[in-house]
Amino acid sequence: MNIETQVSTIESLLAGLMESQPEYFVVEIKIKPTNNVKVFLDGDQGITIEKCIAFNRALYKQLEETKLFPEDDFSLEVSSPGLDEPLKLHRQYKKNVGRLVEVLLKDGVKIDGKLMEVTEDGIIIEETKSKGMQGRQPGKKKEVLLHSLLLENIKSTKLQVVF
Repeated sequence: MNIETQVSTIESLLAGLMESQPEYFVVEIKIKPTNNVKVFLDGDQGITIEKCIAFNRALYKQLEETKLFPEDDFSLEVSSPGLDEPLKLHRQYKKNVGRLVEVLLKDGVKIDGKLMEVTEDGIIIEETKSKGMQGRQPGKKKEVLLHSLLLENIKSTKLQVVF
């Protein structure tokens, strides 16, 4: 059985498990040649470790029953995408409005700023640039730029963690 068929089957199983909990969604499913299955889930309000464990147990049982992997030779990891993982879905952009992001465009331009709005086909980023005043209180003057970006022109968007 090829990997695309396995991923499709796992997506169907997860759809059934998540049907009664529409606030959760699948971000990505990866299957390595060693049958290591990695499922990345998220939620509109985030997802807890306990919820990942519950989905893992239910999905593992179903995978055993479907015999998707010969002789049940597989491992399963269910987690949320880490902060270092780029946003992949429109729904992830929506849940992160107001957060700082780093956007890399397909043409190589990088924009750091606050994710202000998500539209059907794009995002609006507010970038704040300091305008230093040669020796007199640098950084006091700020320039705020709004960038309207089409999703199709974005190579990757990563959340920025501020400490």
